[in-house]
Amino acid sequence: MPLRRSSVPRDAVHHPVFARFYARISVTADTKGGIAAHREELLSGMSGRVIEIGAGNGLNFAHYPAAVSEVVAIEPERSLRRLAATAALHADVPVDVVPGAAEALPVKSEAFDGAVVSLVLCTVRDVPRALSEIKRVLRPGGELRFFEHGLAPGRAMAGVQRALDRTVWPWLFGGCHTARDPIAAMERAGFDVGAYRGLSIPEKGPRLPSSFAVLGVARRPYTTDAPAQDVS
Repeated sequence: MPLRRSSVPRDAVHHPVFARFYARISVTADTKGGIAAHREELLSGMSGRVIEIGAGNGLNFAHYPAAVSEVVAIEPERSLRRLAATAALHADVPVDVVPGAAEALPVKSEAFDGAVVSLVLCTVRDVPRALSEIKRVLRPGGELRFFEHGLAPGRAMAGVQRALDRTVWPWLFGGCHTARDPIAAMERAGFDVGAYRGLSIPEKGPRLPSSFAVLGVARRPYTTDAPAQDVS
């Protein structure tokens, strides 16, 4: 596996209470809230070497198609990383779970055919830096598959999201911010955003600040620029 030294501590994120809560609620959301079907759609058709950023407890692993030759799964939170390592043992494709942060991925440049972010950009501390790192580790033309919380389309709910993001929501939910705009962030980072769709989680019932999401694909453009230099 192409690793490089990182200045980010092995446990740059530590939310043990939230990690236990997330480990339980995420499984319920997969089985009863329809999230598993979104994961299947997210990863369908992927191939080659893939890096997953913020793998959580590894619920995506069961959905990677056989054409994926290897998954390097980055998870900064210790408790979730242990659960992801267990999930990796049961995956149909090779999965290597390693510590690291989205803002300083411990892998070499242009090493991957695809990257995956799944309900993680809402918690990343520095979204532009994280997306710059993802762009760095993707080969030119490589895919970024995303399934992310997003800003609500209506002004009233968007206002609620912004108010919660400034106050209690990140504190209660492991640093999550509901009012981020992942599509705009990817475009600013220089990705070519392709097909995507908005969806609600869950599809039926009352809309929560975290209900609004987008699922789709972006690409690192082909470029003649020299690749970023690795620090090794």
